Amino acid sequence: MSSRVFLYAGAIEALRHMKETREINTVVLRRADPAGALVVEVEANLTHEELLQALPVGEPRLVVHELSFASREGARRHEQLLILWLPTAAGGGGQTDGYAAAYASLRDCLADARVHLTAERTDQLEYRKLVALAG
Repeated sequence: MSSRVFLYAGAIEALRHMKETREINTVVLRRADPAGALVVEVEANLTHEELLQALPVGEPRLVVHELSFASREGARRHEQLLILWLPTAAGGGGQTDGYAAAYASLRDCLADARVHLTAERTDQLEYRKLVALAG
């Protein structure tokens, strides 16, 4: 399993766009070829519900999402999440291993994403659970 991840230019630009302009809050990446290069599948400003709907039922994905929430003190906060989406319907094997390797590599590269998680079901990505992780 390789620890290197390759991002096509569009993926690099989408992550930069997310960080610098704040016009979008979500980038969903998929593996484009057997070599494992990542391409953008979704680049958008999604609500939590739209984020869950954007995740495919039977295929893994990598998601960088900026979660907006209020702290216990009422202050507005934003935390960037890195999510490895591994639905149980995707099975195992090389595809899952490739995404896990890409996730590990992105985790090391994305300094702004302090919250890292793996999810197999959408209930694991419930808004309150994500806030608790980020809070």
